[in-house]
Amino acid sequence: MPPPLDKPRKPRLVLPAGSCDSHVHVYGPAERFPYAEGRPYTPDDAPVERLQALHRWLGIDRAVVVQATVHGYDNRAVLDAVARDPARVRGVALVPTDVSDAALRALHDGGIRGVRFNFIKHLRETPDTDAVLRLAERIAPLGWHVQLHFGAEDLLAQRGFLHALQSPFAIDHMGRTMVAGGLHQEACLALRDLLADARAWIKLSGPERISAVLATGGDVPYGDVIPFARQLLAAAPERAVWGTDWPHPNVREMPDDGDLVDLLAHYGDAAALQRLLVDNPARLYGFN
Repeated sequence: MPPPLDKPRKPRLVLPAGSCDSHVHVYGPAERFPYAEGRPYTPDDAPVERLQALHRWLGIDRAVVVQATVHGYDNRAVLDAVARDPARVRGVALVPTDVSDAALRALHDGGIRGVRFNFIKHLRETPDTDAVLRLAERIAPLGWHVQLHFGAEDLLAQRGFLHALQSPFAIDHMGRTMVAGGLHQEACLALRDLLADARAWIKLSGPERISAVLATGGDVPYGDVIPFARQLLAAAPERAVWGTDWPHPNVREMPDDGDLVDLLAHYGDAAALQRLLVDNPARLYGFN
């Protein structure tokens, strides 16, 4: 897997104070936090120090570090990233569905505020949805949410599971509804209907994953994603968050994080960006 850009472009957009990158990962360093056996890919190290430098460059004040599949259930790299700045960083963990209550409490004390499940086939995971439902009941008293990495087809196949969840849930990467399918494709309509549920949140991350063009394919890199992001914001203005997805695992081209920040200027006005970047993540992740 290629590493992220060493020197992303400085964004033109100045982000509001308290802005949160609600979806990033840290990898390693492997000598301290070894990668899991049987992992679906092997990245270069992308440690927390490099993430902190990126956020200073982009003008981002807060972060949510999502446990990477390459580390499996060993959440130490995420917990270490949170511990570096616990007032401004939260985490989302990967856990087995039979995790103990004591382990969940320890993760909560370490700044974890949700658990993630991957349904994407190339990540070699097929979660037991009944077991996820039971876990969702157990994490609800902690104020946590379930974060779900779906493909567009999963939005259709898992509607019954989603409606049965007993906790808030967040859908990654705009549901991976591909631009080529249009705004009225069945998965887009299902996602819009899903966001009518007050428990449902959406992450406006990964435009490079769903765009029909490369970054050089227009005046605005990934500009064809703009109508999709606007539609999702209109459906859930108070339950949308944004993230860079740095260091961008398993993408067809490595995006420039400066471009990803500047794309936000096309998603909505200053009030919309205040909600998306500051107010909404503060509620979902428990920032002061």
